[in-house]
Amino acid sequence: MSSILTNTSAMVALQTLKGINSGLAKTQSEIATGKTVASAKDNAAVWAISKVMESDVKGFSGISDSLSLGESTVAVARKASEAITDLLTKMKGKIVSAQEENVDRAKLQTDINALVDQIGTVVGAAQFNGLNLIDGSSAADVKVLSSLDRKSDGTVSASHISVQRQNLAVTGSSTPQAFGTGTLTTPGDYLSGVGTTTTASTAPTLTSVAAAGVSNITIGQVAAGISYEITLGDLLINTADGGEATGQRTFQYVAGTDDGTAEVARNLISQINSFFGAATSQGYTATVGATDNVVQITNGSAAAIEAGLRASSGGTAGPSGAAGLSALSTIDVTTTSNAASALASIENLIKNSVDAAAAFGSVEDRITTQNDFITNLSDAMKTGIGVLVDADMEEASARLQALQTQQQLGIQALSIANQQPQNILSLFR
Repeated sequence: MSSILTNTSAMVALQTLKGINSGLAKTQSEIATGKTVASAKDNAAVWAISKVMESDVKGFSGISDSLSLGESTVAVARKASEAITDLLTKMKGKIVSAQEENVDRAKLQTDINALVDQIGTVVGAAQFNGLNLIDGSSAADVKVLSSLDRKSDGTVSASHISVQRQNLAVTGSSTPQAFGTGTLTTPGDYLSGVGTTTTASTAPTLTSVAAAGVSNITIGQVAAGISYEITLGDLLINTADGGEATGQRTFQYVAGTDDGTAEVARNLISQINSFFGAATSQGYTATVGATDNVVQITNGSAAAIEAGLRASSGGTAGPSGAAGLSALSTIDVTTTSNAASALASIENLIKNSVDAAAAFGSVEDRITTQNDFITNLSDAMKTGIGVLVDADMEEASARLQALQTQQQLGIQALSIANQQPQNILSLFR
């Protein structure tokens, strides 16, 4: 049945054309924006997920900047620590030279003082954006923002990498060790093993230690301020011209409040061995004896040496390793006894700087690894967002061509349907 009031064919063609135009508009929007989900109207769930992930990506960009800043700060501290280690090693060479006979210790001390000044310059310059990790100005760890951790319930927490400061300052309170002048009634209770132990200002009595012989020296008691002295004589000491000369060296240690018998023995052994290794070639050694409070001196040479002991009260303990490099101010090689003590001190200072450089190197590597991870994680999240919301341009292009063809056919169909009422006029002619 044909009707001039209701054109069903035109209505069907019009609805079809509207659907085609709607699909065409959506496809053109995808091509223009590059997204299948450009707003919450397109797909509310996917749009919400993508926006949360985009905010995380923005956050990771800031974290990467924080890590880069932290990495640079730690790198400056590491390089400064390494430079200080090199300077201390150079200083050790000067101190080793001072152990020899026939050297100008005053000139060596001048060189050492210049190296101390240079170390101070390095410490002061080791800052990045005003933050110095080695000048001892603070003991608080530096926190470097390393990640934002999102839980399943949507809560976000920040993670940090802690950078521990290292004190390599050459300034600060550092009292040099001072051997005591107080008389002990029974000095042998504190130090014994070679002849009779003298006390206070009494010169030690030297006792022979035969060639290939061993002498055991026992640290019997310890109290703060008690001064222990081991004197070794008739040693064959290297000379500056490559020869050897017979000489005597005194090794002293003043006990601190935290020292026990083992600590006193260990410090004396360290001093003696440092000297033997730097200035002798005859096989002299110092080791821990049967117990940890015994200093065992071995004469590995073909000639006898001598040893003597002295103990007194009222001494001042030297600087500990807790005050950065402030002990540098106490290093003095102008006298024979001080030169021997300086050799043991420089070993501890080198250890401090090496430990600092190693600590900074470890945390710098961790920061670098985290920065690389954050960069890769950010890239992965961007890829995930793209999978959720980005348009498939090849598919959109093909769909656009099809919809344009359908649009043209829909227009033709609607045109034909609109012409049908005109055909009814022919029935009345």
